[in-house]
Amino acid sequence: MSEVDQYDYELPKELIAQQPVAHRVDARLMVVRRAAGEIEHAHIRDLPDILRPGDVLVANDSRVVPARLIGTRESTGGRWQGLFLTADENGVWQLLSKTRGKLVTGERIVLLDRLSRPAVKLRMLTQLAGGAWAARPESAASCWDLLAEVGRVPLPPYIRGGEMVEHDLDWYQTVYADRPGSVAAPTAGLHLTTGLIERLERHGVSMERVTLHVGMGTFRPISATSLDEHEMHSEWGELSSAVAARLSAARSSGRRLIAVGTTSVRVLESAAQQVGPLQPWSGETRLFIRPPYRFQTVDGLLTNFHLPKSTLLVLVRTFGGDDLLREAYAQAVQERYRFFSYGDAMLIL
Repeated sequence: MSEVDQYDYELPKELIAQQPVAHRVDARLMVVRRAAGEIEHAHIRDLPDILRPGDVLVANDSRVVPARLIGTRESTGGRWQGLFLTADENGVWQLLSKTRGKLVTGERIVLLDRLSRPAVKLRMLTQLAGGAWAARPESAASCWDLLAEVGRVPLPPYIRGGEMVEHDLDWYQTVYADRPGSVAAPTAGLHLTTGLIERLERHGVSMERVTLHVGMGTFRPISATSLDEHEMHSEWGELSSAVAARLSAARSSGRRLIAVGTTSVRVLESAAQQVGPLQPWSGETRLFIRPPYRFQTVDGLLTNFHLPKSTLLVLVRTFGGDDLLREAYAQAVQERYRFFSYGDAMLIL
């Protein structure tokens, strides 16, 4: 068995959640206590009873953009699919592209809105490293306005084959999402409602926000046989000076920092690696957290149940302890927890 194969596990297909529970706070919550080696079963709504007054939740405020694109090739009428990645200050998009046949430089794509009506043309400029394309929309509107018109929610393929329904516009977004830039949701935060956050605040649990714009590479399985051979994707993140100061003061006074999701962990730990623990930071990160990594800033983690052989599962098992997290996942399957983006959650303390 290769090193990466140790992060594989069997998951019945029916445990992959296709939509969230009717009320986000009713999702199940597995509580993993590292020091005691104990596993408990609760619900998200129980968080105020589980967390301590003084705990600080650190959440990722990145907003998912409707990045999935559908269109036709103007020259052939053939079907085209794309995924918006980024846009620069000159209005040039970077995107992934999929179609039959070979695209050529200068070719136009007619993007279709969510009612499958022709909306705007996209001129393909040049192919980039890694299979992406540079393209320019033939419109004066901002990229965010154009995506709001023609983009679809970029669901992972394990949810309805990636086909959105109208509810996904709300389901696949945290209630505190603010800064657009993610092409996949920071899914741990999907469990938090405005009402639950208010209950936590009354209990003495505060929330701070960092940013990490989630890329599609986050969810891709590791194809290498060794963790050291895996080429980590790059994502942009930020820990502002004001938030860094408040987090540093909280930790200095003995309060716990609870990351909401692996993306928040990557912001805090990337800052620690590049400029020092809880110091202001912004930039690109390729941090791959794997054994024997030593965490410098995170005391707890609220997270979903992750795909086999994913960098996220490696991170979680590194944080929670390998044997204990193996047991936690085995119990989750046995107890029929709901897995992946729209599924249940785990709190590691």
